[in-house]
Amino acid sequence: MSDWKKTKIGDFLFERKGKYKPNDKLIAGLQRIEKIDFSGNFHIASKPSKTNMILIKKGDLVISGINVAKGAMGIYSEEGDVVATIHYSSYTFDKTKINVGYFKRFLKSAEFIRLIEEQIKGGIKTEIKPKHVLPLEILLPSLDEQELIIKHFESVETEDLLLNNEISNQQNLLKKLRQQILQDAIEGKFTKDWREQNPDVEPASELLKRIQSEKQQLIEDKKFKKGKKQIASEGYKHDVILPEVWTLPDLDDVTMYITDGTHQTPKYTLTGKMFLSAQNVKPFKFMPENHKYVSDDDFKGYTKNRKTEKGDLLVGRVGSKGETAVVDQDLEFAIYVSLGLVKTFKDLTSPEYLAIVMNSPYGNNYATGNMSSLGASAGNFNLGRIRSFPVPFPPLQEQKEIVKKVEKLFAICDQLEEQITSSQTNAEQLMQSVLKEAFSQNSAA
Repeated sequence: MSDWKKTKIGDFLFERKGKYKPNDKLIAGLQRIEKIDFSGNFHIASKPSKTNMILIKKGDLVISGINVAKGAMGIYSEEGDVVATIHYSSYTFDKTKINVGYFKRFLKSAEFIRLIEEQIKGGIKTEIKPKHVLPLEILLPSLDEQELIIKHFESVETEDLLLNNEISNQQNLLKKLRQQILQDAIEGKFTKDWREQNPDVEPASELLKRIQSEKQQLIEDKKFKKGKKQIASEGYKHDVILPEVWTLPDLDDVTMYITDGTHQTPKYTLTGKMFLSAQNVKPFKFMPENHKYVSDDDFKGYTKNRKTEKGDLLVGRVGSKGETAVVDQDLEFAIYVSLGLVKTFKDLTSPEYLAIVMNSPYGNNYATGNMSSLGASAGNFNLGRIRSFPVPFPPLQEQKEIVKKVEKLFAICDQLEEQITSSQTNAEQLMQSVLKEAFSQNSAA
């Protein structure tokens, strides 16, 4: 290490000169850098710009002149030339002093972050400019040693790539496993033995009659109006095979009523009543923590005929796969039109089971599949279709048994996911350890 020399980055970087008008023939047809993330990844776009441009070639170091949250720096490694606005600057390397591959890896190191944070007031969250980078002093080994360090990195990076590919594969398999669990659940495959042991359970057809009777009475008592369906359930080409004691009614036929949130554009306030939208719902996850507020007066209007309570279902409606969660907390809140609200007869139907159906591949396919021939609109899971959704419907006791089975299997999946996440963290820590080992000499005097 004694022959490592303290060197300013500006001693081996040289700015590529030349600025071009947007319509200059010399840059005609070239794509433009839209941003560079802090990992050094380039995002390329074909969008035109009225700003003057600079030219960037393979192997150039590109420094952005905008907030690092939107862009940073990196070495452009693609074959074709590109341009960038004059908010960026581009630099070539003196290859008698620095190996580009060595410097590319240095940019990812904790040592580089440390130097930047010392140089720039406010750290990497502020704006990075060439004047911040070029004066930085690093301890630079000889070109031969740089080459040896690169070879070491390439070996580790190959192992890291294989490991990350395996982690990604495991994550995909686990996602498919969760989906298969849900699909098997709504086809009664997990409760076959249970049905054999409980032959006298009331068939779902009888349960459906009781639900319909209670619903009809509420409609006659003018508690609510019957919602309009968009399509008949038989119009949906489903591929589920159901047990004999199950039935396939529409969702509207087994619930009290289905509506959505307010269609008014909300006026948010700093305090007041909770207001939720589609961002507060993921599959099986009711997430009210990151909410907004509306005034008490607006809240009354927003919740008229839309009052929510524990045990209700919230369904994503816009740009959604029909993501559904059960409201599992006693909270008072209003919802936006991007959410559907499903009120259930909680003593006759399991909300948790209905969430399983909605979040299953069968439910996702209904919410997002090619339904144009049935009057569906792309990206919008409208109320008529939600009401018309044909639900694989078992007896109530079996619904509860299915929920237990799914919760148990998902708990095992959660454990597997923790192991995968731990492997991913270990892989990231390993790469950071290698970066630290290679470049920590720079922190020496």
